[in-house]
Amino acid sequence: MSSARIHIEDAWLRFRSYKNPSPALKEIALSGLRRNRDAKSTVEFDALKEINLDVRGGDRLGIIGLNGAGKSTLLKMIVGIYPPHAGTVTVIGRVTPLIELGTGFDSELSGRENIFLNGALLGRSYSEMVALEKAITEFSELGDKMELPIKYYSSGMLGRLAFSIGALVEPEILIMDEVFATGDAHFVHKSMNRVKHLFQSSQIVVLVSHALTQIVELCNKAIVIHEGRIVNSGDPIAMVDYYHQEIAGIPEVRGLTVTQVE
Repeated sequence: MSSARIHIEDAWLRFRSYKNPSPALKEIALSGLRRNRDAKSTVEFDALKEINLDVRGGDRLGIIGLNGAGKSTLLKMIVGIYPPHAGTVTVIGRVTPLIELGTGFDSELSGRENIFLNGALLGRSYSEMVALEKAITEFSELGDKMELPIKYYSSGMLGRLAFSIGALVEPEILIMDEVFATGDAHFVHKSMNRVKHLFQSSQIVVLVSHALTQIVELCNKAIVIHEGRIVNSGDPIAMVDYYHQEIAGIPEVRGLTVTQVE
């Protein structure tokens, strides 16, 4: 029986934005002359609100919502990049996050050295990454370029390396955010086959995709996020229809026929 689980209870995530993080000397002088004591240099807002979610082994959860609704932010809270300001997030199982590929890379290190750096960030041991090094190198098809500092890599090469590291580490919980197209047509095809394998082998999958047909085809559950809240959950087809009718405002469209409207 699967032990993997994601349990979120009454979680809130607050962000702080700065109106002008580096004001010019002229602005500082003028603000002093105005003596506007009420003017605030920062603005706080709740990116996620009252999030309650329970995902168990066997679940393939799709997350649907407009741009800026909080989909990717929720993934980052699950992974631990953004800890909640209130409530709890409990994750049981080894997580592989295929989100913002290349995050945590060191541009001065070689591709091979970044394999071990990224592995450490994923919570994998040095010995585990040694065992995977050859397979990652072969899958990326970077060859002798693995010895170059990645600051010399093209965006396509970086994408290949990042995907290869994440996708070759067998997860218990797979977190994915729009990683279905990485590199040229050959590599995209190979990547898709690897993603299908990860979907089958992972105990839990959480997927954000703007292609709603992928949510319907790959997931057995879905949630709709709007303005930082989970506003509905259930069967993927029903949630796509709900999203179209209640959020996107296109009631004549049924969920299987179109991709997400922003």
